Amino acid sequence: MGLSGHKVRYRLSRPASIILLTNLSSLISSIISKTKTKNMASIFERVSQAIGLKPTPTWSPEELAHELPRDFVGYGRVPPTFNLPEGKKIAVNFVINYEEGGEHSVAHGDSEGEVMLQETGPGKIPLAGERDTPVETSFEYGSRVGIWRLLNLFEKYKIKVTMYAVGLALEHNPPATQAMVAGGHEIASHCWRWFNFEKMSAAEEEWHIREGIKSFTATTGKAPVGWYYGRPSPRTRNLIAKIYNELGLELLYFSDDYSDDLPHWRPSPVPGKGLLHVPYSYANNDFKFYVAPGFGSTSAFQEHMLGAVDTLLEEGRDGKPKMVTIALHARLIGQPGRFQALKNIVETLAANPDVWFATREEIAREWVKQYPDPYVKA
Repeated sequence: MGLSGHKVRYRLSRPASIILLTNLSSLISSIISKTKTKNMASIFERVSQAIGLKPTPTWSPEELAHELPRDFVGYGRVPPTFNLPEGKKIAVNFVINYEEGGEHSVAHGDSEGEVMLQETGPGKIPLAGERDTPVETSFEYGSRVGIWRLLNLFEKYKIKVTMYAVGLALEHNPPATQAMVAGGHEIASHCWRWFNFEKMSAAEEEWHIREGIKSFTATTGKAPVGWYYGRPSPRTRNLIAKIYNELGLELLYFSDDYSDDLPHWRPSPVPGKGLLHVPYSYANNDFKFYVAPGFGSTSAFQEHMLGAVDTLLEEGRDGKPKMVTIALHARLIGQPGRFQALKNIVETLAANPDVWFATREEIAREWVKQYPDPYVKA
């Protein structure tokens, strides 16, 4: 039972499910020492929080009405042919997750600080009402230093990237936001705050979507055409599609999907329309420097990314071009000790004439030209 006396079930959140907790006794001892509590229910809830374990929400049938059925078949053995511009053989999309300033922070009025994807490692205990200077400043490294290191690299090679930007993070750093826009990079929505939306009410989540649209419009001049949550609720697709339809905005693609190497259409919650899914990647992601088992070295990161490109490049040369996402975080890969591996990857790919560097928006629009929405009735 939870502290309120209600029965709850627990499950690991997606990012935290691959965190290896190696010293549970030390974690419990640390909790007891810092909180001065010996109440086992309280200790269990704090351990659960530290490792990403959380109550499973109960959703109503109405809220689950637009959940997609699982699809184990996809395109099958012979996927459609994706003809890339100028006969290129692979579409390479770099994504920079720009989250710094949108994470949990007592300084921003939240009840506790952030525990995910920060340099002190997994298993960190969030302490209610207390600021966490090491975590706060490690995030600030991303916005103060890391983002410029990444932008300078990609602009040197004239590569346009997709920013998975958190709305509040853009508000906190106008110079970086202006540089992203001026550089012609795509700014996709990573929500208004970098939160877990699984536990939110429908009304609260809808408020966050609307606030995000207002924020992005104010900072970048337009609403984003692509969305990626990272920690969505079962109603996320429904709410985004409904709000965009209501406001008359273009929702080009949705990326909380990891199921393919090609975009694919799924039914939209809006009748008579489909919603294009442009798959993202946890596999090709620098967040695996944070989780275990993950990238134990920068050479492992570099080898993995170039290996992914080589595999898909070979398939493209055989007549079936694909897309590959290389996912980055300014505060992680932007650290000098990791950055050289990214620089090596970019230099290698930039020298390959078969590579099409593209934003997710460019990939989506190219796909729509070749494979229009099948859910629109003629």
